[in-house]
Amino acid sequence: MSPTNTLSPLNALSPLDGRYASKLANLRPLMSERGYMHRRVQVEIAWFISLSDAGFAEFKPLSPGARTYLMGLVKNFSDADALAIKTIEKVTNHDVKAVEYWIKSKFEARPELQSAGEFVHFACTSEDINNTSHALQLKSSREQVLLPALDKVITQLREMAHEFADEPMLARTHGQTASPTTVGKEIANVVARLALAREKVASIKLMAKMNGAVGNFNAHLSAWPEFDWEAFSRKVIETPEPLGLGLSFQSHSIQIEPHDYMAELFDAIARTNTILIDWSRDVWGYVSVGYFKQRLKAGEIGSSTMPHKVNPIDFENAEGNLGMANAMLRHMSEKLPISRWQRDLTDSTVLRNMGVAMGYAVLAYSSLSTGLGKLELNRENLQSDLNSSWEVLAEPIQTVMRRYGVQGAYEKLKEVTRGKTVTAEDLHALIRSLEIPESEKVRLLAMTPASYIGMAGELARRV
Repeated sequence: MSPTNTLSPLNALSPLDGRYASKLANLRPLMSERGYMHRRVQVEIAWFISLSDAGFAEFKPLSPGARTYLMGLVKNFSDADALAIKTIEKVTNHDVKAVEYWIKSKFEARPELQSAGEFVHFACTSEDINNTSHALQLKSSREQVLLPALDKVITQLREMAHEFADEPMLARTHGQTASPTTVGKEIANVVARLALAREKVASIKLMAKMNGAVGNFNAHLSAWPEFDWEAFSRKVIETPEPLGLGLSFQSHSIQIEPHDYMAELFDAIARTNTILIDWSRDVWGYVSVGYFKQRLKAGEIGSSTMPHKVNPIDFENAEGNLGMANAMLRHMSEKLPISRWQRDLTDSTVLRNMGVAMGYAVLAYSSLSTGLGKLELNRENLQSDLNSSWEVLAEPIQTVMRRYGVQGAYEKLKEVTRGKTVTAEDLHALIRSLEIPESEKVRLLAMTPASYIGMAGELARRV
């Protein structure tokens, strides 16, 4: 079979644009090359309009009609516009210059804009446009896609934590039976961790600089030496959209913004993903031991040879894609803050993969959400495990013995329980023989593995 150059989901090199393309439709317009071009146009237009308001005799304030038209270039940016820029780039062999030329081409038949055409990209280096565009891409992706997808998972987990707050479950430390907990409390542990991680992802300031070729406003000051270019740049960067960029001003840089904030953001996302890998593996295990069942989907096949299987594929998919995301996020966080002298290009190709890293994360969140929606609690199995694990009550019995000064409490319980199959009768016989108040004996005799859950229910409902 001869190879085909036609791009389709079947021959896409990345599964994000192939098998999983439909699940990332809301991220693609923001983090694709088209999305990058769109942000470049936004930055150039914001800078251009702001220059017209700077008070320069050579560039009078634009008319309301011109401003509306320019803002429309940003608001209505289309696939056709992106293709037009790519066509120009084939000639310029420079992507930022292609954006500048495209904007100027839109000034034709508009004398007011044509006369001011040289103020497009005025005093800017390409990185003034690129770093701000990257920050805008991350801003929109974080707000519109990443956090909403993560919030959906957190909401589902929180609802499960509350629903199952009082459902007793045998805990396992080192894989062995341990003091009972509740299903809701174990899920609440994940919610509490994710809430903090999510807050960190959301709070990181997205930085940007517009200060010229090596960060000193050299070109700017050569044109207007007395003008406060630093204050002007700060205003453009920090003024909320759409008049400004709504980012945080980076005062010190080389040719490129240092990318330290990116490292912080990517590390924060990776830490969030690590929590979800931990949960994916745990819930996979709970499905394996039968604590959870999975709702069946008509027509779905779990194994090509074993018809009975209902595999925890959503959690396995999530775990794998979270790992892919983290591998890329961590490489970017380690690489991007490093640049030889005032500029090298090693960051450029890496930055083009931001959407890929975020895509794997968002895909994983989607898989987790789907998997959580299929889960059903198997109370019968939970109760069966608890009923066969009376040895876990050795802990409360010996703790009460210690309270009343019974010598060798731990050792006596160890002799009765360690490595043995312990029954309720064994423990009750021991309790009755203890030299402790009768009321305490009654309380211990009434205790079961299912009732020995401490304040798990209360903690589960707090998240």
